Amino acid sequence: MSIHTPIILSVEGMTCASCVGRVDRGLHSVEGLSDIAVNLASETARFTADTPEQVAQAAQKLDDLGYPARRQTVTLNIASMSCASCVGRVDRALAAVPGVVEVNVNLAAETARITYLEGATDPAALMRVSEEAGYPATLAEATATQDRTARKEEEAADLRRRVLIAAALALPVFLMEMGGHMIPAVHHAIAMTIGQQASWLIQFALTTAVLLGPGRQFYLKGFPALFKGAPDMNSLVAVGTGAAYLYSLVATFLPALLPDAVRAVYYEAAAVIVVLILIGRWLEARAKGRTGAAIQKLLGLQAHTARVLKNGEAVEVEIETLRTGDLILVRPGERIAVDGEVTEGDSHVDESMITGEPVPVAKAVGDLVTGGTVNGAGSLTFRATRVGADTVLAQIIRMVEDAQGAKLPIQGLVDRITLWFVPAVMGLALLTVLAWLIFGPAPVLTNALVAGVSVLIIACPCAMGLATPTSIMVGTGRAAEMGVLFRKGDALQQLGSVGVVALDKTGTVTEGRPELTDLILADGFERAQVLALVAAVEARSEHPIAEAIVRGARAEGLRVADVSEFTSITGYGVRAKVDGHDVLVGADRLMTREDVDATALAGAETDLARRGRTALFAAIDGRIAAVIGVADPVKPASRAAVAALHALGLKVAMITGDKRETAEAIARETGIDHVIAGVLPDGKVAALDDLRQHGRVAFTGDGINDAPALAHADVGIAIGTGTDVAIESADVVLMSGDLRGVVNAFAVSRATMRNIKENLGWAFGYNVALIPVAAGVLYPSFGLLLSPVLAAGAMALSSVFVLSNALRLRRLAPAMDEAAPRPLRPAVAATAH
Repeated sequence: MSIHTPIILSVEGMTCASCVGRVDRGLHSVEGLSDIAVNLASETARFTADTPEQVAQAAQKLDDLGYPARRQTVTLNIASMSCASCVGRVDRALAAVPGVVEVNVNLAAETARITYLEGATDPAALMRVSEEAGYPATLAEATATQDRTARKEEEAADLRRRVLIAAALALPVFLMEMGGHMIPAVHHAIAMTIGQQASWLIQFALTTAVLLGPGRQFYLKGFPALFKGAPDMNSLVAVGTGAAYLYSLVATFLPALLPDAVRAVYYEAAAVIVVLILIGRWLEARAKGRTGAAIQKLLGLQAHTARVLKNGEAVEVEIETLRTGDLILVRPGERIAVDGEVTEGDSHVDESMITGEPVPVAKAVGDLVTGGTVNGAGSLTFRATRVGADTVLAQIIRMVEDAQGAKLPIQGLVDRITLWFVPAVMGLALLTVLAWLIFGPAPVLTNALVAGVSVLIIACPCAMGLATPTSIMVGTGRAAEMGVLFRKGDALQQLGSVGVVALDKTGTVTEGRPELTDLILADGFERAQVLALVAAVEARSEHPIAEAIVRGARAEGLRVADVSEFTSITGYGVRAKVDGHDVLVGADRLMTREDVDATALAGAETDLARRGRTALFAAIDGRIAAVIGVADPVKPASRAAVAALHALGLKVAMITGDKRETAEAIARETGIDHVIAGVLPDGKVAALDDLRQHGRVAFTGDGINDAPALAHADVGIAIGTGTDVAIESADVVLMSGDLRGVVNAFAVSRATMRNIKENLGWAFGYNVALIPVAAGVLYPSFGLLLSPVLAAGAMALSSVFVLSNALRLRRLAPAMDEAAPRPLRPAVAATAH
C-alpha cells in the first residue's frame, strides 16, 4: 500500500538541540523516509513515508533512540459486525492506516480499541476508514489528541511540584554549607552543636533525596545516552552533579583518601543545580505552552455540536458525525459548525476570525458560509459542503501547523554546530580539569572539580535548539491571526531577501469585478444589436470582464441569446455563432489574427486605455463593430499598501495582460514603480525572470490563473477569497482580499527573522562568553572562579530568555491599520512591540 503522505509524530524526551540531531540522524537512517524535519519547540518529527511499514519503522527507530513517539488509544463503536470475518475485515482496514500500532476488535462488545501514533492519524480518520470498509463507526471513548498546550500545562504542573519538593530539600543543605562559609557565626554554631560530620551526613541524606527524587530524570536519561556515545543535555547535568556528589561522598565516608586541604563537600552544589535546572525547565514548559497560542485560538473556533434537520426537526449532534449534504440550522449568535451553502434565511456573519476583516458579511440563499464563523441576528439553514478535515478552518490549522514545523535554511547551521556541541563541552570540561590539576594553585583538586563541573553545567544547547523553532511557531501563529498563512515555513526566511514585489492586476490591485463603462460603435451598427450579440458570447465565459459585459446588457433589458460553436482562444478572446452571426470578442491581437481591420476604432481604443479602461474589440461577420470599455476599480487599500511596501524598501511591479496605457493609468493611481503590460498568461513566468535583475521576486496573484507564476516566483503569495485557501502553488496565502496582507507578510517575516537572529546571537554569545569564564580564564587575573550553582542559574535563564524573546512576537502589530488602510511608519511595520 503506497501512501506518500506527510506524517507528523509527537516525540517524547527531546530537551536540547543534540537530541534533535540524534532523532534527525535516526530518521534519516530509515530507508524510504524523505522531507525529514525535527522540531524541538513543538516536540515533533515530520517526514514523508511511502508505506505504513515505513511509518512503523520510524516509530521503532524513535523507540530505540530513547525518544518514543507518543501513543494514544481510542475506542470506537463499530456497527454492522455480525461474524468473525467482519472482525477480520475491520481489523485489516484499521491496521493498514499509517501510524496505527495495535488494533483489538471485539465482536461481542461491537467495539474496536486502537492504539496509534499521535500526529500520524486521528479518530476521525479511523472512523472514516471503518465506514469505507462497510462498518460505520462512532466515538465511544475519546482519549486521543490531547492538545499540546494542555500537555505542556500538565508537564509544567508536574515540574512545579518537583521544584517545590527539590527546593524544600535543598534549602537546608544550602543554608548549612554556604551559610557556614559566608557567616562565621553559622559555622561556629554548627560546630558547637551537631558538629561538622553530622552536618555533612544531614546534607548527604537531603541531597540524595533530591537527586533520587525530583532529579532522577537527569540520570535515567543522561547516563544511558552517555554510555551509547551520544551524550545530551541530561548527560552534562548528570556528570556535573554526579561528580560533585561523588566527591562529597568520598569526603564524608572515606576522608582518609583526600588530603586535609581539599577535604570539603559540594552537596549544596549538586542539590541547588538540580533545583535551578528544574526551575528553568518549569518556566520553559510554561513558555512552550504559550508558543502554540495561535493554534489554540484556531482550535477554539471549532464548534463542538450542530443542529441537523431530520424529518423537519432540529436534532443536536456531535460535529464529528456530520456528513456532506446534511441540512444544518444556525440560530442567532451561534457558531457555524462546518462549511456550507445557505438554503434558507438571511443574516450577517462575523468572518473576522478567518479573514481578519472586521465588517460582518451579509449572507442569503446561495451564499457560502465558513465553519468557525459566528452568525449574527438572523437565522440560517445551510447544506454542509465540507466537513471534518476538508473545512476551511481545518485547512488553516493544517497550514499553520505545517509552517510551525518547518525547518528554515538558517537552522541548518545550528544543527551542524549542535551535533558536536555536547561532546565538545565534555571534552572541554575534561581538559579544564587536567589544566587545573597540572597548573592550578592549591587546593588543586577542589578547584579542578569546581571548574570542570561549572563548564559542564553552564553549556546550554537547549537555547540553541529553541532559538529558531520557537520564533517560527510564534511568528507564523501571529501571522495567521492577521490573516496571513505561511503554507511553507521557509517562505519566512525567503521573504527577507526579496527586493521586488510583482503584482497581478485583476483581483489583486483591482477589485476583480469590472463594470461596463463604454460602447463605441463603428458606422452601420446599432448599440442594442451589438451589445446583445457580444453579451451572448461572453455569457459562456467565466472571465470577470465577460461578466461585466453580461451585467451591462441585462441592465439595459437586452435578451441574451443562445450561442453555438463557442471557442475560447487563450490570451486572445472568444468567438461563437449567435443568431446566425459570426461574433468575435477580444483584444486587438485577436482582430489581427483573424484579419479583421480595426483601424476605424484604434483611436477610440487608445483613448479608453489612457483613461484606465480595459478595451476590447467586437467584430460581427468579419467586420469591426465596436470597441468596448470596461473599468475595474482599484481596491481602496492598494495605494496605501504600495506605499507601505515602498517604506519597507521594496520595488513594486505590476504584470497584466491589459494594454500598456491602461496598466500605466492604474500604476499612476497606485504608485507602482514598474509595469509589464500585454502579457499572456504563460508570459508571466518570463516577466518574472526579467524582474529578477532587480533582486529576488515575490509574485502576488489571485491563485486561480496565476499558478505558474506563483510557483515560479522566489516567493508566491496568493490572495485567497476567505473560503478558498488550498492554493497549492503558493508559499503564502492571504485570507483578506487585498494587498494589506502582503505588507503584513513582509512585516512578520522581518520581525521573525530578526527575532531568530537575536535568539541565536544570545545562545551562541552566551556559550562563547561564559564557558571560558566557567573554565577559570578570569582566575589568574582576578582570582574569580565561577560557582557551579551560579553556572546552573545562568544556564536555566538562557533557555528562558530565548523563549521569552520569541513570545514577544505575539505582540507584533499589523503593519497596516485594518480600519483605515494607510501605511504606518517603517519602524512600526517590522518591529515587535
